[in-house]
Amino acid sequence: MRSKYSKHKQANINILHPMKTQNYSNHSRLVAGWHGLTFFAILSFWIGSFVNLAHAEGPALYSASLLNVAGFIFVCFFVFVRMFALKAQDRAIRAEENLRHFALTGKLLPSGLGIGQIVALRFAADEEFAALAVKAAEENLTGKQIKQSIHNWKADTYRV
Repeated sequence: MRSKYSKHKQANINILHPMKTQNYSNHSRLVAGWHGLTFFAILSFWIGSFVNLAHAEGPALYSASLLNVAGFIFVCFFVFVRMFALKAQDRAIRAEENLRHFALTGKLLPSGLGIGQIVALRFAADEEFAALAVKAAEENLTGKQIKQSIHNWKADTYRV
């Protein structure tokens, strides 16, 4: 049974990311506030700090240098925050898909599957999931090839 909080959270996700029918051609998504606004704000800050450093003289050189360091820290923050979130999502997806495969077949996912393959398999409907997992492991399919092989797409509206 879901709590009232999980229903509210799900509703917010669907409102923020409305999507008609998810498929291979439209399954990836960018968040304008993060991938657009935040990225360009940080990039502008860092470029501006280099311009400021180029024109700085005397005592202003120290503060201009600190702005460059701050810009570098912001860029690192932007990259690592996203990487850490994706790594956590990948771990959750690996566990979910392993459980799903076990529920469908009584066995864990093939050990030869990498995380990119498992992440791609999450879009496969139950009817084709187990067979596609075996095929992906045997033929060493890429995530893109796995997604293109899916006939009955199962939407994942939670990953950003």
